Amino acid sequence: MLKRVAVYLSFVRFSHSVFALPFALAGALLATRGAPVGWGTVGWILVAMLAARSAAMGFNRLVDARFDALNPRTANRELPRGVMTSAEATAFVVVASIVFVFAALQLSPLCFALSPFALAIVFWYSLAKRFTTWTQLFLGLAMAVAPVGGWLAVGGRGGWEPWLLGLAICTWVGGFDVLYACQDIEFDRAQGLRSIPVRYGVPAALRISRLLHVVTIVCLMALPLATPLGSLYVAGVSIVALLLVYEQSLVRADDLSQVKRAFDLNGYVGILYLLVLAASIYGQ
Repeated sequence: MLKRVAVYLSFVRFSHSVFALPFALAGALLATRGAPVGWGTVGWILVAMLAARSAAMGFNRLVDARFDALNPRTANRELPRGVMTSAEATAFVVVASIVFVFAALQLSPLCFALSPFALAIVFWYSLAKRFTTWTQLFLGLAMAVAPVGGWLAVGGRGGWEPWLLGLAICTWVGGFDVLYACQDIEFDRAQGLRSIPVRYGVPAALRISRLLHVVTIVCLMALPLATPLGSLYVAGVSIVALLLVYEQSLVRADDLSQVKRAFDLNGYVGILYLLVLAASIYGQ
C-alpha cells in the first residue's frame, strides 16, 4: 500500500506543490488584509490547490507518455517504465479533478463556477508545446491561477493585488521553465515540439528567462502601490530577487549541468515570499 502511495506521489511530483501553494495562500492573505482566515477555509484552499495541481500533472504525464518514453531524461517516469498503467493514471486525473471541483464548491459559489475554467487552463499547458512557441508562459498562466483563486476563495473581489501577484507568478514560473526546457532542445526539435528554446536557441532563451524574472520582481515591488505593506516587504522581495539572480547565474548557454539545481531553488522562493508577506501584513 505504501509503495503504491509513493508511486502516485512520484507520478505527480508532489514535492513540487511548494511552487504554487504559497501563492494561493498569499492571495488569500492579501484579500483578508490581516483579518483571521478560518482553518476550514485554509484547509479547502490547500485541498483545491493540491487537487488541481495533481490533476494537471497527471494529465501532463498521460498526454506526454509517448514522448517521455523516447526521451532519455524522462524515460524513467512511472508510465514509460510500467509501474503505473494508463487506466490508473486516467482514474487519478478524474478523481483529482472531482476533488478540486468539490473543494471549490466548499469555498464559494464563484469558485465553483470558475473551477472548470481553471482546470481547462492547467490542462492546456500540457498540449501547448504541440501548437505554440510560448509553451512556458502557458505554464506560468496555469500557476497564476493560484493567487487569484486564493483571493476569490476568501471573498476578495476588485483590486490590483491578485493581478500583480498573478503576473509575478506567471513570469516567475515561465522564467524557470524556460531554463528547464533548455535541457530538451534537441529532443523537442527532433519530435516537432515547440518551446522558447526551440524557437530562439539557448542563448536567447536564457535572456528571455532573465527578462521574465525582472518582470517578476517589478510586479512584486509594485504590490505596495496597491496595498500598504511596508519596508519589511521590500526587504524580503529584495532577497527573493537575489535568489533569482543566483538561480540565473547557475545556468549558462555552454553549461546546462546546473539546471535542476536552479529549478529546485524555486521552492525556497515561494516559501520565503509567503513568510515575508505574512510578516508584512500581520506585523503592521
